[in-house]
Amino acid sequence: MRSPGLKGIVLTLTFLLSSCQVNRITETPKVNIKDMVNSPEVTLVDVRIPEQYAEETARNAINIPLATIPDQLESLKGKKVVVFCNKGIQADQAVEILKKNGVEVYDGTSWKNVKAIQDEVNNK
Repeated sequence: MRSPGLKGIVLTLTFLLSSCQVNRITETPKVNIKDMVNSPEVTLVDVRIPEQYAEETARNAINIPLATIPDQLESLKGKKVVVFCNKGIQADQAVEILKKNGVEVYDGTSWKNVKAIQDEVNNK
């Protein structure tokens, strides 16, 4: 029995690798978050609980707590959305849910970050 040789191994590996299908979440294009936060076409979503949102948030932000994001998918589809919370953990979870459901979403991390971006533009 003859061994396949290097050429045969390479061809086999190429075939195997090219035939594998990977299930990927659609990647969001790289954008400048400062431009997104200050765009009038973007919906800013604070995913913290209503009590935290009421204390302070970014300008023009709406409150959709993380727990209710799945119930609000239809209202967010077709929009560009920037989500944020206190430290970014809930925002990361919201980004994952929204991406899986076809929403164009960007991670603003924290409300303080989004507010600082807004203030930077307004103080120029």
